[in-house]
Amino acid sequence: MERNMQNGSPPPAGDRAPAVVRRGLRGFTFVELMVVISIIVILISIAIPIYNRTIIRTKESVLRNNLFTLRTSIDNYTYDKQKAPQALQDLVSEGYLRAVPIDPMTGSGDTWKLTMEDASQSVNQSEPGIFDVKSGSDRMGLDGTPYSDW
Repeated sequence: MERNMQNGSPPPAGDRAPAVVRRGLRGFTFVELMVVISIIVILISIAIPIYNRTIIRTKESVLRNNLFTLRTSIDNYTYDKQKAPQALQDLVSEGYLRAVPIDPMTGSGDTWKLTMEDASQSVNQSEPGIFDVKSGSDRMGLDGTPYSDW
């Protein structure tokens, strides 16, 4: 059987290509596979620290936002009620927050460090309340300051 006999005539003599038999040359060599795997490992070892740093930056951004929200809510509560809240749950029960935000560094809403106001400087001197709130984490931020100082 000859190739290219679509119109019934045999192909020209120069059109025939010799058949190349490649037995045993299929697949990749061990060295080729090791080079590819080494390149993949190098790329992954570069990507993992960048990914981890991105996760930390995201948590820091959430922490800043939660602290801003808590501090604003404490100020609004203090101005409206003429006294500072006694607990963060007071902000929720009075409708200033839907829920106490979670500290992303500790993963809990119960670990916030509360700074109580000085009784002599409080609006209602008989009941000093929350003046400020900070993270309960003992870790350091990417900028070198502890999260508990933010």
